[in-house]
Amino acid sequence: MTVPPAGQPDATSVLLPGPWTHRDISANGISLHVAEAGDGPLVLLLHGFPQFWWTWRAQLIGLADAGFRAVAVDLRGYGASDKPPRGYDLPTLSADAAALVRALGEEDAVVVGHDWGGLLGWTMAALHPRTVRRLVVLSMAHPRRLRAAMTDPRQRRASRYALGFQVPRLPEKRLTRADDDPVADLMHRWAGPEWARSADFAEAVERYRSAARIPQAAYSAMEYHRWAGRSQLRPDGLRYARRMAAPITAPTLQLHGGADPCVLPDTARGSGRYVAGAYEWRELPGLGHFLPEEAPDEVTRAIAGWAA
Repeated sequence: MTVPPAGQPDATSVLLPGPWTHRDISANGISLHVAEAGDGPLVLLLHGFPQFWWTWRAQLIGLADAGFRAVAVDLRGYGASDKPPRGYDLPTLSADAAALVRALGEEDAVVVGHDWGGLLGWTMAALHPRTVRRLVVLSMAHPRRLRAAMTDPRQRRASRYALGFQVPRLPEKRLTRADDDPVADLMHRWAGPEWARSADFAEAVERYRSAARIPQAAYSAMEYHRWAGRSQLRPDGLRYARRMAAPITAPTLQLHGGADPCVLPDTARGSGRYVAGAYEWRELPGLGHFLPEEAPDEVTRAIAGWAA
């Protein structure tokens, strides 16, 4: 085990106390950390970048109170989950999440994904449809819709940040340096104006900055983006894009901030064409990219209503 330098956070730093239980679960050959609250039908919560399970702190409490078993996971490479050198492609990540559902003792779950977790939710519903009873996607377009939107100059500009993540080693160094702050910079750019002025936002920035400095966490986060960028013209990426043409049969709710500057509403809005089951689009005016934290009560109500 790598011992972090003095003053550098380790994986235990994300085991934050609250009305939830922390545990590690073996799934798909790795150990995944989860925070869990409540009893009832399983709702699996998948976070995005640059976050970890704590993104869903309000939903863990609200969904448990509403009669659900809410489980927020640290995705492969994040937080207190394992950080192997490979496996950061969406097919492998979706296999992680599908195996986690089974390891939790369930055949299926209401799957809720934000940002990268949203891409993962779309992928689970296409590649592992039996594990997804219902799907809720926040702040993310369907992968094929996102790929097609790169012909739009506006979405290309919005996604330009990811180009800097393609080079080796340098992005990881930036994420972990004390005198640089790309996590805070991205969050300020993507957050809605009201949340960005709040004390909750300042706390979230500090939490996510600290989690990015856990050994190997920055490398893992960058590998997600590197696979997404470099696989576009590789056989594995083209094969993934073809598989994602499969119609999604799970009833799907898509929530999107009307002021999201990361994944533009016009980009996400066309995702319903890939859903064969029941589908609903809800745009939340004035909100940015971080819906679970910008509008926690509204998001919890929407998930609970859709799950029921």
